[in-house]
Order: sequence, then structure tokens, then C-alpha cells
Amino acid sequence: MAFRCFLQAKIHNATITEANVNYRGSIGICPKLLKASGIKAYEQVDVYNITNGNRLTTYVIEGKEGEICLNGAAALKGSVGDKVIIAAYTYLSGEEIEKHKPTVVIVGENNSIEEII
Repeated sequence: MAFRCFLQAKIHNATITEANVNYRGSIGICPKLLKASGIKAYEQVDVYNITNGNRLTTYVIEGKEGEICLNGAAALKGSVGDKVIIAAYTYLSGEEIEKHKPTVVIVGENNSIEEII
């Protein structure tokens, strides 16, 4: 059977704290948000900008406490203060699909964790 792609983890409603076009690429994410979501450094993620509708695919680097930083070309897709959703996906076999439960981290002010679903 073919594998199918499903949401693995999502960080919902985070706020961009920095956009650095001169960095060579990626998105810097607060270590607490990474741990809570299970998203790993260098993992591919999609970033959906709630504020302006832009979407991009990049990879993760561990940022500073409270940080969501778009780097390189990604920095052109958002501005400080924009709200974003960060999503990681996984491929599952037929047997894995029924048991799969993604992790969703709801983010509040200063990129603090409000809830983990």
C-alpha cells in the first residue's frame, strides 16, 4: 500500500519576532515550542502567514527563547508582528493512519504555550 501524507505537528498562531533577509535560510523557532510540538532542528516545515496569506517551505533551526525568526528569502514572506502557523508532515502506512494523532501547540502572547492538543 502507498504511504499517505498527514499532519505530524503544528504550532498555531505564533508571532514573528524577527525577519533577517541576510541569513542564509530557515526559520528560527523557540526551543520550548520545538519541544512541545516534537518538531526537530533541520526538519522541513511549511509556514502559513495568517496575516498576509503567504506560504513557504523551509527548515527549522533552534531559535532563542520566545523567537520566531524568518531567515533568508523566507524573511520576505512575513514581517515582525505577523501571525503564522508552522506545520510539519509525515508519511504513514495504512496501518499507522488509524492510530495517528498530530500534536497541535496553541500559542499565546510572547509566543508562550497556551495549550497542547
